[in-house]
Amino acid sequence: MFTSSYTSNVLVRRVNTNTLSHQLDGGSIVVIPTIGYSPSGEIFYLGTKHTASQVAQARQADKLICMEDDEGLRDTKNGLINELDLSRREETKLASGNEILINACDQACQAGVNRCHVISYQTDGALIEELFTRDGCGTQIVGNSYEQIRPASIDDVLGILRLIEPLESEGVLVRRSRELLEAEIEQFIVIERDGLLISCAALYAFDQVGEVACVVTHPDYRKSDRGDRLLDAIESRAKKLSINRLFVLTTQSFHWFIERGFEECAIDQLPMEKRECYNFQRNSRVLQKVLY
Repeated sequence: MFTSSYTSNVLVRRVNTNTLSHQLDGGSIVVIPTIGYSPSGEIFYLGTKHTASQVAQARQADKLICMEDDEGLRDTKNGLINELDLSRREETKLASGNEILINACDQACQAGVNRCHVISYQTDGALIEELFTRDGCGTQIVGNSYEQIRPASIDDVLGILRLIEPLESEGVLVRRSRELLEAEIEQFIVIERDGLLISCAALYAFDQVGEVACVVTHPDYRKSDRGDRLLDAIESRAKKLSINRLFVLTTQSFHWFIERGFEECAIDQLPMEKRECYNFQRNSRVLQKVLY
């Protein structure tokens, strides 16, 4: 952990990890000054960010915590950035002034430090909130996002059930048994955030036509682009399966799909297998989207 105050072009060449490990194993709290020594005996005043990054790398730390005056990194509109994925760094318009800090964190992540955190030393409880709550309070910097979109596996069945059960109880979704979900798990794509499934969607193939189904996001994470990311993943999977048209049956999300290129169509546009089991009591609206 460090508090930034000074930067320098002098680079750390080696960290005495043996001494650090000995003190830490003895239960000591180690305070590292930003002073370095060359082999010839010269003394250098080092940049705090670079020094902290090098110590974290040498110790193979799980986390590097950076304490600043602001509560985290900000974008060009002065909005707080909750997470910065360095593998997609060009997609985030960062405010100027934090290049040295970001580069130090980048170096740490590349060397195996799992995560870096930028929090404010002026905010009471910031450290506890950042480390022990799922969403934190500052900016988390990672080499690869800790929120992953991926194909579902059998181990995700319980997490998907927890996502969809509230909507099934409300009648928004058709109820799926655990046994059915286990049998159809390969049709699902999920978004996992730090070990928690927060979104899911499914693609069912009918030859060259595909059904988008069970698009659900946890209520705490709905004000985001996760639905769009799931739909993009569904469309990508559909194209790989040579599916050229998608359809969806919905009672609640008509406008959301319309905004994403779907158009309303008649029931007779559905594949025969799906048309024969259409539930007229639910009165779902049918939308379709041509992929190519």
